[in-house]
Formats: sequence, structure tokens, C-alpha cells
Amino acid sequence: MKVALFVPCFVNALYPEVGEASYKLLTSLGLDVDYPLEQTCCGQPMGNAGYEKDAEPLAERMEQLFAEYDYVVGPSASCVSFVREAYPRLSHHKGEHKCLSNRIYEICEFLHDVVKPTSLGARFPHKVSIHNSCHGVRLMGLSAPSEQNIPYYSKLRNLLSLVEGVEVVEPERRDECCGFGGLFSIEESAVSVRMGHDKVQRHLATGAEYITGADSSCLMHMQGVIDREKQPIRTKHIVEILTAQE
Repeated sequence: MKVALFVPCFVNALYPEVGEASYKLLTSLGLDVDYPLEQTCCGQPMGNAGYEKDAEPLAERMEQLFAEYDYVVGPSASCVSFVREAYPRLSHHKGEHKCLSNRIYEICEFLHDVVKPTSLGARFPHKVSIHNSCHGVRLMGLSAPSEQNIPYYSKLRNLLSLVEGVEVVEPERRDECCGFGGLFSIEESAVSVRMGHDKVQRHLATGAEYITGADSSCLMHMQGVIDREKQPIRTKHIVEILTAQE
């Protein structure tokens, strides 16, 4: 299979180590991975702000740039879910199998559902609390939503079970929003900060050293709360744990 790594713009700008860990993780599993240097924003900020039409040129650019790949994989549930949900409306490839929306995966989803590794060779001897992001749970199916009467599952937990030494826990109200929500954190900052505080407190109550998840945006929001309140916990994207060698 021919795989392209899609690194969202905010990850590239603020968390390049997540992009590097993603590439390292995929190649360590023997995959043929390319990173197209010309990639830019997928258009999610415009779509979330109510200006989805303005994302059309970006959608077309993404379609052209990733046209030759069997799979496009990115370390962001929110960006990947935007491509899946919006590109059938925005792209000229509407309804076609080759449309990017049919070939793009969040990296944990891709590993869990497509690659299905039995070992990763990673070691991380720490207690970590899983953060289930809203897009990851309800649009990507990375875990079972609590509002649905179905048996609980977590693809993140399953992947973390392949890491030597890690102890995995989950907070009370495990899929409750952290309060980031993109522009919501700006337009309703007081509510957003309070939600972030409550979420961090629930992660702290588990006794974990780290909060991990599949969305850097959620982790960034909670890290801001942690730094301001000087809390004894840190955030770390799951791909960094899946490639750790401590």
C-alpha cells in the first residue's frame, strides 16, 4: 500500500514532534510512507466558522496533492473528520471512490482497523489517562459514545496495550468535552476554560502522570489549563507514546 502522511497545519506549526512521531510510527511498521511537502490547511477553520464555501480551493488542492495514494493518514481526528464530512460537498470528486474522503484515516483508526499490529516495540513506564476527543468518539468511532447503549470499546486503549510498561486509566465522564471546540474556545472563552478545568481535574483524579489522546488541539487546551494552574500532570499525543523508548 502507498501511504501519505497528512500533518495538519497547527500540528506542523506548534507540535512538529507529533508529525515526526507519526512518520516514525508508520515506517516502523514497514509501510511505504511519503510526506508531500506542498500540503497546507485542509479548510477546517473556515468550515467551522461558517464559511465552508471558502474551503473549496483548499479541498481541491488536497484532492490533487493526495490523488495517487491508497491511504492518507493524519494525527488529528478533527481535521480528518472534516475531510470525510465536508469534501463530498466541496470537492469536484463528489461521490467518486477516488475522493479523498474515502481514503483518509485518523492514524489510530488506521493502525487499529487497517494495519492491525501485534507489537510496536515501544516502552513507556508511566500511568496515562486517555482523553476521548469529541470528533474522535462521535465522528471517527475511536471509542464508544456513552450516550449509546452499546458495549464500551476504545481503539486508543487497545493500541496502548501494545506499549511495554504503560498503565492506562480513564477519567470519570470519559467522553465529556474538554471545552476546546475550535472557535468555541474563543467565542465562549469563560465556558471553555471552565470545561477545561473540570476535565483536567477528572484526569488528575485518576492519579495519572500524563493525559494522552489523538487530538493535539484538545491536549493543547488542557495543557494551557495545567500550566496556568500549575497542576502535576502533562499532556502527550498518543503517537509519541506508541513510539516511546524510555
